[in-house]
Amino acid sequence: MSTVEAVSPQGRRLAVVTAITGTVFIAAGAFWLSFTALADLARRSGIDAGQAWAWPLIVDGIIVVATVAVVALASQSRPTWYPWTLLAAGAVVSVTANAIHAIIAADTDVPAVLAASVAAIPPLVLLSITHLTVILTRPTTPDADVIEEIPAETVAPSQTVAVSVAAPTRAAEMPVVSVSERRKEATQLREVEGWSNKQIARHLGVHPSTVGRWFTPAISKEETS
Repeated sequence: MSTVEAVSPQGRRLAVVTAITGTVFIAAGAFWLSFTALADLARRSGIDAGQAWAWPLIVDGIIVVATVAVVALASQSRPTWYPWTLLAAGAVVSVTANAIHAIIAADTDVPAVLAASVAAIPPLVLLSITHLTVILTRPTTPDADVIEEIPAETVAPSQTVAVSVAAPTRAAEMPVVSVSERRKEATQLREVEGWSNKQIARHLGVHPSTVGRWFTPAISKEETS
């Protein structure tokens, strides 16, 4: 194995760990921004301050859970329409609620469209980064790597040996019978047993025309005499 092939798996693992660490920090930041905005919107909507924190957990929490469910069910070849529906619904509610809070709480000198656009970024990032994190943390199948690393030369010799060993075995099982012995047996089966050419050919494992050629000289000799 070359040096590049030996270092490659370690490099891939390092890249995955780095990517997972970065996505976790980004997801935490996006969740915190969305959490504070939704909690404040819940308080402004009449929910008690001691209970307002639960509303962003419900809205953004369904995004995280639905994303994990989509990836998990896809790897099992099962229908994923329901978690996709929950994921889309949670994303729409989160983005809309963040945009509404930004319009309500923004300064008067900031355009409402700009405030809504800025506020919509954290829930969208939370959606995409959660999906990416789940995909990166999925376990890979080790069998595929093992199969790819097996050289083709290791398979060919075993197949060659199997053929070379099996061939003499089959040859030994089939005894060699000379043509004269077969003709003698065919004559006995025809004259004594009264078998037809097809029956004799089937019994000796030859073509019926071959049996016919064996008896043709004898028939011609009898007619001339």
